[in-house]
Amino acid sequence: MKTFKKIFDQYIWEEEKASIYAKTSVDVERALGKCRSRVKRDLEDFKALISPAAEPYLEQMAQMSHVLTQKRFGKTIQMYIPMYLSNECNNICTYCGFSLDVDIPRKTLNDEEIMSEIRMLKAKGYDHILIVTGEHNKNVGIDYFEHALELIRPHFSHIAMEVQPLEQEEYERLIKAGVNTILLYQETYHKEDYKKHHPKGRKSNFDWRLESHDRIGKAGMYKMGLGILIGLEDWRVDSFFNALHLDYLEKTYWRANYSISFPRLRPCAGGVELKSVMTDKQLVQLICAYRLLNEEVELSLSTRESETFRDNVLKLGVTTMSAESKTDPGGYTLDQENLEQFEIDDARSTNEIAQVIRKQGYEPVFKNWDAVLQ
Repeated sequence: MKTFKKIFDQYIWEEEKASIYAKTSVDVERALGKCRSRVKRDLEDFKALISPAAEPYLEQMAQMSHVLTQKRFGKTIQMYIPMYLSNECNNICTYCGFSLDVDIPRKTLNDEEIMSEIRMLKAKGYDHILIVTGEHNKNVGIDYFEHALELIRPHFSHIAMEVQPLEQEEYERLIKAGVNTILLYQETYHKEDYKKHHPKGRKSNFDWRLESHDRIGKAGMYKMGLGILIGLEDWRVDSFFNALHLDYLEKTYWRANYSISFPRLRPCAGGVELKSVMTDKQLVQLICAYRLLNEEVELSLSTRESETFRDNVLKLGVTTMSAESKTDPGGYTLDQENLEQFEIDDARSTNEIAQVIRKQGYEPVFKNWDAVLQ
């Protein structure tokens, strides 16, 4: 069976790292010049655009990214909100507040609690929801998901999920239950160090996670989301492998849509020292590089980032933003403490963020589509 692993195994981390850091201003200018020649940029161009050599060209990249994004997506920002159903998890991850070895109260929402969260999110105007859980196959596995979706589906036009990797048959069941999108991050493509950050649980199986999008694609999911956890390894090299993964998926499962997220490590109950610190300017560089590589991909920015940063990059390539996020199960309606996965930075209300978007001449979009159009 063809999977991304066969492509991935042809690449060597250190060789790709050397290639990225060897890029020069000539390579950057060649990549930027392809806009005028209407030649499609490739992964070598992406390497140049994320390299240190591209940093002096950031303003030019931002202007080009703005034009390309507005051309494809218009002056709109898709709004979504996460709803955490459970923080139970069987994995040990060095960076996550839900990690099995972290001493926090564990909680999985029951029907009444799920409905309370739904009512609260609908009152805020949301029609696009992201369901999130820890990775606990027994307590929050496919049967729990299907039951929860029976409650959730009637109230939202777009349902995304960020849960543990599943079998193809299980993804097919989620599609039937109303799921439109699966977000699943490799965290890091550095295979050797991946094990250091995931020493216990099914998540410690690098290849199982790496091939998850193939199972999602074969199931026929409408949209797939990818990303790395920025800070675990060299962000430039990890981002190249993520772009390589995206390139493979688009060619293999061409009927699907795709999104890229940019989660930077945030403080959590587990805690981990950052190996690769990314500045705000470098995150702008990465966002713009993805847009210059791919005009169609959705780019998402969460409340992990600060108010100022999110306001300033709104026009530079981002198409999707969350607001007023709670990263603990029942966080919108239950009175509880120490259940969150990580700390958020932008704590403004949905209305406040919507006003900021409108002031910049953009329209916050809360409704994704009508079910009749699927």
